Amino acid sequence: MLCDQFERLWHLDQRNIQKYPYTKFVSGGKRHLVTTIISGSRVVHDSIMKVDEFMSQIPIRELMTCDVLSLVPEASLDTAIQKMCEHRRSSIVIVEGSRPVGIITERDMVNILAHSDQRAAASSLLVSEIMSSPPVCINQGASLYEALVITQARRIRHLPVVDQEDKLVGMLSQGDIARAHFHAIEQQREIIEQQIQQRTFELVEANEELKALSLQDALMAIGNRRAMEVDIQFTHSNARRYHRPYCVALLDVDFFKKYNDHYGHQAGDEALKKLAKCAQKAIRTSDRLYRYGGEELLLLLPETHIEDAVAVVERVLSSLEEEDIEHCESAFGHLTVSAGISAVVNMENNDGLQWQSVIAEADKKLYQAKNNGRNQVCWQLAETPLES
Repeated sequence: MLCDQFERLWHLDQRNIQKYPYTKFVSGGKRHLVTTIISGSRVVHDSIMKVDEFMSQIPIRELMTCDVLSLVPEASLDTAIQKMCEHRRSSIVIVEGSRPVGIITERDMVNILAHSDQRAAASSLLVSEIMSSPPVCINQGASLYEALVITQARRIRHLPVVDQEDKLVGMLSQGDIARAHFHAIEQQREIIEQQIQQRTFELVEANEELKALSLQDALMAIGNRRAMEVDIQFTHSNARRYHRPYCVALLDVDFFKKYNDHYGHQAGDEALKKLAKCAQKAIRTSDRLYRYGGEELLLLLPETHIEDAVAVVERVLSSLEEEDIEHCESAFGHLTVSAGISAVVNMENNDGLQWQSVIAEADKKLYQAKNNGRNQVCWQLAETPLES
């Protein structure tokens, strides 16, 4: 009986994915918008709002589902399954009082179903034993754009919504975000089509506007700076709410101007692409990589203490060294990077700390690494408090 309920939840989730293919909405909408702009020679610019700005003005409280399934941590897993099946939901939030402390999704159910030993004991389990905790939550005053960045960065499909007192007020699903994002793109496309003959601007300017719509850097195929700012602000707020650690690392290519001068800018672009691939191979699945600017990368490491962050960044340096990209203008003979790391350990004792200060500290350590001879990592020790 319990296995049948698991399977019903799994099939329900598959139908939702097929009904709202998120990546199709996002990429398909962008392609349509690109085609609209570059196919006409005249478009209206000053009356058209960029899609990301448009999404930033849509509060998620207008999109969220207010009727949220919830249980206390002492409830049984069997009760959770029955409620999810009865209400045809793919997630349930675990609360203490009105504050979310965990979440159970259909993925958790499928994981239990996949292990015969756990499946046999599922009826006796409590929800607190299998829930994901702490849950990734978002404030009801946040925007659709912020929700889009967070769900993509964290690879999650269910986002509990809380008020200013961290009390559960709603649920935002990936389907909700996909439909709203698609609608925003369609609205902008209609405006462009209606006024495409009224004014002109250069095609290059149009392409620059389109780049701003993306969450990815076009050259390095990693997150761009706008997405990074949303992600780190959310991570910082989460660290303050739940007193969780995180680290930020800044990486900068050594002697990159000399590399460009000697090998050419096209070779420089290829080197940056290789650097991004090396870094992505070396980091963990929970880490997020962004292009901070020029040849500088920012690595966000949530739920990470300084010792683990240093180990990850050193793997990035080793991965690039193994790639052995020739750089005859460097004393090392190959392309290298320097890195600086800052750590947030106890927000309870440093509540006034801003995320910008965390990046500034990492930047100081980066320049210390440069001054110490490059091709190395410097970091702010975990017990050293950051300035707010």
